[in-house]
Parts: sequence; C-alpha cells; structure tokens
Amino acid sequence: MQSRITEELTDIVSKAFAAAELDPSLGAVRPADRPDLAQFQCNGALAAAKAAKQNPRALAEKIVETLRDNPILSDITIAGPGFINLKVSDEALGERVAALGKDDLVGGWRSNEVEKIVVDYGGPNVAKPLHVGHLRAAIIGEAIKRLMRFVGHDAVGDVHLGDWGLPMGQLITELALEQPDLPYFDEEFDGTYPDTSPVTLDDLSRLYPQASAACKENDERAAAARAATAELQAGRRGYLALWAHFVAVSREAIEREYADLGVSFEFWKGESDADPYIQKMADDLRAKGLTEKDAGAEIVRVARETDKKELPPLILFKSDGSVLYGTTDLATIVDRVEVLSPDRILYVVDQRQGLHFEQVFRAAGMAGLFPEDGLEHLGFGTMNGRDGKPFKTRAGGVLKLRDLIDTVDQKALERLRDGGFAQDVPEDDLKRIARQVGVAALKFADLSNPRTTDYVFDVDKFMSFEGKTGPYLLYARVRIRSLIERAGGAPEHGEIKLKDPAERDLALALLGFGDAVRTATTKRMPHFLCEHAFSLAQAFSKFYASCRVADEADEALRTSRLLLAKTTGKQLDTIFGILGIDAPRRM
Repeated sequence: MQSRITEELTDIVSKAFAAAELDPSLGAVRPADRPDLAQFQCNGALAAAKAAKQNPRALAEKIVETLRDNPILSDITIAGPGFINLKVSDEALGERVAALGKDDLVGGWRSNEVEKIVVDYGGPNVAKPLHVGHLRAAIIGEAIKRLMRFVGHDAVGDVHLGDWGLPMGQLITELALEQPDLPYFDEEFDGTYPDTSPVTLDDLSRLYPQASAACKENDERAAAARAATAELQAGRRGYLALWAHFVAVSREAIEREYADLGVSFEFWKGESDADPYIQKMADDLRAKGLTEKDAGAEIVRVARETDKKELPPLILFKSDGSVLYGTTDLATIVDRVEVLSPDRILYVVDQRQGLHFEQVFRAAGMAGLFPEDGLEHLGFGTMNGRDGKPFKTRAGGVLKLRDLIDTVDQKALERLRDGGFAQDVPEDDLKRIARQVGVAALKFADLSNPRTTDYVFDVDKFMSFEGKTGPYLLYARVRIRSLIERAGGAPEHGEIKLKDPAERDLALALLGFGDAVRTATTKRMPHFLCEHAFSLAQAFSKFYASCRVADEADEALRTSRLLLAKTTGKQLDTIFGILGIDAPRRM
C-alpha cells in the first residue's frame, strides 16, 4: 500500500481523466488550499477543458461521476469553474496511517533513481577558527546529505578545506620570523621532523591575522609569502612537514566544533588534494583548444551568445603562474570523478559565490570533466543581526562559532531552569539536555527558513518553547514519549479508527510526510521538512488536548490513539534524524 496518499489519489484521478479521453497527467492531486472545504484538490479540469474546448465545469462533472464509486473517497464536490475537491473516508485514512507504523520510512518518499552524490559543504580554512559565517554551510549541507540518503541516494560529504593557498605561505614566513631555528626552515636538514606541532590552534589564530596584515603593509613580506607558497606547492620538504602540522592542528578543532553541531564528513579533502591533478587537467584543456592567453594570464572563455549578462572568463593561471579557486575547483572535480565516480555534485556555498560556480560548471562541461547539469550550486542567504547586516559581535567583529555554541548552550540551560523543565535531572544530564535543546534551536531556526533567504538571528526567539522553534518540537516529542509511558506502552500494530476531528487532522498531517520529503528533495530545500514537522506537532497538540488516550475506557479506541501517538513520535524522530537534531528523552 502506498503511504503517499497524494500519489495514490493522483493515480485514481488520472485514470478518471484517461477514461474521459483526457490527458491523464492533468489528474494531479495535491492538498487542498482550503482545508475547511476539502482535504485534497485537483485543478486539471480547467486545463483539460481549454485543450478540448469544452465547458470546464461540465467536464469536471464527467470526471467526478467516474470517481463516485471509488471506495476510498467519501465526498467529491466541484467548486468554482471546475476545481475538484476530494475527501478521503475515515476508514481509508485509518488504514493508511496504520500502514505508516509498519513502514521504516514512516510514509517518506523514495527516489526512483539512485545516484552517487557528493555534497561539498563546510569549506573552513586552515589556521582560522570557525565563525558564524561557517554555520549555515555546515547545517544546511549536513541536512541535504542526510535527506539525499533518506530518499535512497548514496550521498557523501566532503568538507573541502582551504589548505593550499597564499595563507599557508604567509603563516610559514611569519613563523620563520618568530622561530627561525626550527628545522623546517633549514634547507640542509635531512633528518626526521618532529611529530609534535610547533604551533597550537591559539598560535595559528594569532599568527595568521598578524601575517596577513604584515603582507598588506610590506611588499617584501608579501613577496616572501608568495615565494614560500610556491616552494610549498613545489614540494619543499620542510614546508610540507610544517604545513601538515597546520592542517592537523586546525582539523582537530574543526572536527570538535562540527561534532558539537552534529555535523560530520566522510571526506576531509582540501585544495591540496586537487593540486596533483592541475597540470594534466590544464594540458587537456589546452589540447582541446579551450584556453588562451590574456594579459599574461591563461583563461577559459565560458560566455555564450545566449547569455543575457556578461560572464567573465575563468582564470586558469594568473600571469605569475599561480592558480585561483576556479582552477582548484576544476581539479577537485577531476579528483572526485577519479576516486568516487559521482553522478551529481552539490555545492552548499553562500549564494554570493554564484558567478564563480557558474564559471566553473561551464568550464567543466566544456572540457568534458563532468556534465554541467550534474553540478548544482545550492546557494544560501546570510544569518544577520537585528540590524539586518551579517551577524557580528557587539564589538563589531566576527563571532567565533565556538562562542556562538557556548552562548546558545547557556541560554538553553537558563530556559530549562526558568521554565521548570528537567527539575529532577542531575546537573551533568541537565547540561547535556541543554546542549541538545540549544543545538536544536540553532539548527531549526536556520533550516526552517528557505535556504536562499537571509534571516535574523534572535536567540531569545529561537529558544522559546512556543511557536515554530526547535525547543517546541523537542517538547512535543518528549510529551508523546511520556504519554505512551503513562499508558504502559503502545501496541506494535492495530486498527486505527478516526472518531474525533482532531484524530482526522493528525492522520492527514502524518500522511503529508511523503509530499514534504519529495518537495524538500527536489527543491533542495530542508525548510519544507521543518514546516511539516511543525504542522505535525501542532496537530498532535490539538489531538492531545481533545482526545483521551492513556485513560480512554474503550480499549479499541485507546489502542487506536496510542498508535496515532506512537506513529507521530516515530515520524518526528525520522525528521529529526534528517535535520541532524538529537532529541532528549526527557525535559
């Protein structure tokens, strides 16, 4: 039995269109715009009437007559010029909700085509602490990866570290000034370099801005940094050993902070991994006649005659022979094709990088490196402060991600204590719950906004246990678990009978999960799942207020309602898993 009821209804109505010798694709059914009038609707009769040059209402009546004998439909009406409104019988709804309880996907949608997908997200830089600007890429990217896996794709995540450019040369030369006696700077040294890093993360956090500022102010320092970068990329032994320390120290901190957000990666590759592919890739582009010299630089022209805006060429090599992000991104595609053979690559990166990715994708397609339509830039908006500008500290600086996580943790702990939650919980457990609540608040606040829009960071609003927030959803889940425990547990399976309007609304909410998953997947927009989760929690809250459950005297009705509650909890858990939210068992 199909758990996606709109798919099932579409099949039924499409056959009615076909029986009337009309295009069956016009029989698509979707949730009604006016739930007070109907549960589902089909608008295809208007388009069909236009194509057949018939009266739309008369044509709709013809289709409705075909549908009247269908046992799962309890009411079929025509509204306006030919909109077909449908209501499903309580028996049919109950049967389909009961089936959800036996379904591992709890009614979720699965893709008919399975693809190998690489999700490129995160994008932190070595030697720089994570800051709030890294938050959205990590949270959205993780959710997209989990969503793709849920619908059946083989999806992996790659953090794509920034570890190979000029900042590395700047760090090397800055450290050489501070600690010139380190063996890494002695070209004559032929021994084994130390296993222990000569720098800590705090050292790197201090050295990089110091080096960057010095290079901007002093041409000699800038030239030295460029020379060190070139020597590193050419394979100078001491510099490579030092660079490996920079990467290891940075990665340890990056992994820890991503782990606090429930974010992980299957691959920790960086720009350095693409370097070995650059020369051969460039030779191939030249052999295909795709490159040309322009003011000393080597470029690939990606503009098309049909373009409505000017698209600059992609610079493969600068006049001094150095490479830019476009070059390493192209070489990264070559690396991924060779190692992973993906069908699709998704880039979860700030939408302000749209032009860059358009250049890279076109160049990749022109060169035959990867089909252009298999490369997608999933751009996202910015997280802003209350002034509408990108979020910063009170002092005007960029807030470190570690400080943001700690702030949210503390706010969650205050809310739990002030609200009287988890009163009998040991302090260590309370702090763990606070971390779960805080991260849920942070993630849901981000993911519940359409990916492409900006949003205002308001920790007080996000941490509320009322309204469309992460804490509200967590509390709904805890309440479901508490209800089932009070009842002594819920049955594995059974018949679901819908007697109360609140039960019917909850059943319809549960059956909407498949549509939410499919829309979120096809549009690459996790907020559709957030909308569904919130609507489901609201429907459960009304059901909880309207219907007796644990103390219901009628055994059959009690079983039915416990199954409704259990299925709701299971579906919420599934959504939390996709969104990367860890729900506490009690609050």
